[in-house]
Amino acid sequence: MKHFLRMLIQVCLYFYCTFLWRCLKFVMRKLTGRCELQRICYNTKPGASRTMKIETSLRGSKSKLLQTSVSVHLDAIEKTIEDIMELKKINPDINPQLGISLQACLLQIVGYRNLIADVEKLRREPYDSDNPQHEEMLLKLWKFLKPDTPLASRISKQWCEIGFQGDDPKTDFRGMGLLGLYNLHKFSKAEWEQKRMDKAIGYSFAIVGINITDLAYNLLVSGALKTHFYNIAPEAPTLSHFQQTFCYLMHEFHKFWIEEDPMDIMEFNRVREKFRKRIVKQLQNPDMALCPHFAASEGLINI
Repeated sequence: MKHFLRMLIQVCLYFYCTFLWRCLKFVMRKLTGRCELQRICYNTKPGASRTMKIETSLRGSKSKLLQTSVSVHLDAIEKTIEDIMELKKINPDINPQLGISLQACLLQIVGYRNLIADVEKLRREPYDSDNPQHEEMLLKLWKFLKPDTPLASRISKQWCEIGFQGDDPKTDFRGMGLLGLYNLHKFSKAEWEQKRMDKAIGYSFAIVGINITDLAYNLLVSGALKTHFYNIAPEAPTLSHFQQTFCYLMHEFHKFWIEEDPMDIMEFNRVREKFRKRIVKQLQNPDMALCPHFAASEGLINI
């Protein structure tokens, strides 16, 4: 009975707040002569603060056009903006900046959705040792990181030297698929060598790289990275932005690991979870950009 009453109260509060909010928007429209989209664009600075408010407004609208505008194709954004302006009876000649601001926001919103799809596609593609392209990428990783050490055979204990767990790296890619391999390729050789030579590191590069790929992936899918991407990408965030973020997370995790000074690798999960919570907390700041000046493009391995 208590559960039913709690549910009833929550439903009533939901409908009350929804009705109250719509009434408030109606009053604000009459008082200011501007719709909610106008008020957001004119009163909120560009970046995550504005884009996230626009996204919430569009998704919560009664209008089907506004609701679906956050999932249109990138090529349809300009036409969608025109339709929104017409629906809201906004003269684009009198309000030229509104169209520009809305377009920038929609590019980020739709781009983020597309980025999730691109990342998910890579994650879902399993490593296939019978695929020549996959094998070439893996062997290229070895040659880049160990240029002076020939690989005795495809299946070899030598893989442990760059941080894989066993004789065949393909087993380590099961969770993140090709996404893990792509990200390892994108980490700089100089960074890897620096961390490999650090006696205090206490963890293996490859398996930790795949683990941090998992962290970056979950931050992306959960929406936590919206703050970061909406602040650093003036238009649609891309796979390059995601890989740059991965490189930054690897860089920061290494520093965090050294600061935590764990006894051994058995503390890895504890340190990783503490690191994840710190990153999530940082991303709750609407002005946050994880790596605005991080030179992740320097010295990267190109596939």
